[in-house]
Amino acid sequence: MLTIKRVPTVVSNFQETSETAGCGRNCLGQCCLPVSTLPLYTFTNAGKEQENVKGKCPSVPDEDSPIDFLNTLVLGQWEDRQSKGLFRYDVTACESKVIEGEQGFIAQLNEGRHLKKRPTEFRVDQVLQPFDPKKFNFTKIGQEEVLFRFEESSNGTSRYFDGALVGASTKSNVVTINVSPIEYGHVLLIPRVLDCFPQKIDAESFFLAVKMAEEGGSPYFRLGYNSLGAFATINHLHFQAYYLSLPFPVEKAPTRRLTCAKGGVHVSTLMNYPVRGLVFEGGSDLRSLSDFVSNACIFLQENNIPFNVLISDSGKRIFLFPQCYAEKQALGEVSQELLDTQVNPAVWEISGHMVLKRRKDYVDASEDYAWKLLAEVSLSEARFKEVQTEIFEATGLVEEESNEEEKLPEMAMASSSSFKPTPPSCVVWQ
Repeated sequence: MLTIKRVPTVVSNFQETSETAGCGRNCLGQCCLPVSTLPLYTFTNAGKEQENVKGKCPSVPDEDSPIDFLNTLVLGQWEDRQSKGLFRYDVTACESKVIEGEQGFIAQLNEGRHLKKRPTEFRVDQVLQPFDPKKFNFTKIGQEEVLFRFEESSNGTSRYFDGALVGASTKSNVVTINVSPIEYGHVLLIPRVLDCFPQKIDAESFFLAVKMAEEGGSPYFRLGYNSLGAFATINHLHFQAYYLSLPFPVEKAPTRRLTCAKGGVHVSTLMNYPVRGLVFEGGSDLRSLSDFVSNACIFLQENNIPFNVLISDSGKRIFLFPQCYAEKQALGEVSQELLDTQVNPAVWEISGHMVLKRRKDYVDASEDYAWKLLAEVSLSEARFKEVQTEIFEATGLVEEESNEEEKLPEMAMASSSSFKPTPPSCVVWQ
C-alpha cells in the first residue's frame, strides 16, 4: 500500500462561535448552510430547454442585477476576502518570472504555501476512496470564505442575487476562496457541497466546471482538477481556478490530431511537451465536449489511473494528463534532487506554472529543470499509448491514419522576465 504520512485533521481558521442559526459556527454543514443567506449567481444552459419559472423558488428574491462575473464577482470578492485577512499569506507579494527558454515556463516563489498549506491525508495508489467525514472537508469551512453560490438558471438568463436563502432543496454549488492560494483570484468550485461527494468526476459536476470557465469569458481564467494520486489533498469533490494573464506553456504546445469523436469533438495528443496528454476541443456545444471528456475521466478513475485536467480557453479546450509521479515518489523512483524541492506537480505545474517553495530553486530555475521535473510526471510513451487506446475503446473512438502536426497560434507574451499580478482589465504584465 502506497501512502503519504497521515496528519491530524485541520479545520478552518475562521470558525469562531457566534450567535447564529445552526451550530453557531457559520460553517457549510447541514446545520448552518440551509438556513443561510448567500449571494447567488445563476448561469444559462443554452443546450437545455428552459421554462420561465420565476417565482416558483421562494429562496430567490425578485430583484436581480447584471454583474461582471470574472472582474466583479470572482476577483472583486476575492480581493474583499484578502482585505479581511482570510488568507494564510499574501500571494500577490510572491515573486514570479518567466523562465528563459522556448517553452516559457512560469516560476513563482511561494514559501507560504509550503509552510501553511494543509497536508495530504490520503493513499496515493487509490484514485477512488470513500468520503470520510472525520477528515477535513469543505462542510467545515466558514461561510466568510464563500464568495457566492453557482447554480443553473431556472428561467434561461444569467442573473445575480446579492442575497438568497439557501434552503434545503437547492444544489448548493459554492465558489470559495482557497486560503492557501497559488495565484491572484485562486478559488474553489465545490459542486453540491452538502452531498459530500469524494474527489470523483461525474458528468454533471464536470459540466458545472466547464460552465464556470465559460462564464469567466477570459482565456486567462482557467479551471483545474487533480484526482487522488495526482496531488489532490482533500477528498471532497472540488475544482480549482485562478486568473493569470499569461498563456500557459501547455496551451502553446503543438498537437497532433488523433481523431474526431461523435458530435464534432476533436481529440489530439501533445507534441514537444514534457508531459504526455490528450487535448479535446470543438463539438457542437459545450455539453458535448464536456460529456466526452468527463467520460474519459470516469474511465481513468475507475481503472485507478491518477490524472489531472486543465479547462482552458473559456471551456472550449480541455487537457487531460494521466500521471504517475506520486506512484514513483512512493516507490523511491524519483531522484533526491527533485524530492528536495518538495514540489508536487499537479495540474498547474503540469500546465507550466511552476510553484516553487525554496528561494534557491526559484533563483536557479531553468527550462531544463522544469522539463526534468515534468518528465517524471509523464507516463512512458508505451504506457501512454496503452491508456490512450483504452480510453478510445471505452468511448467508442478510432484513431485516424494521420501524422499531421499542427502548431497552435501563439498568444502574446510580455518580454519581461519579472512581473506582478495586475487587474484582469489589464492583461499586460509588467
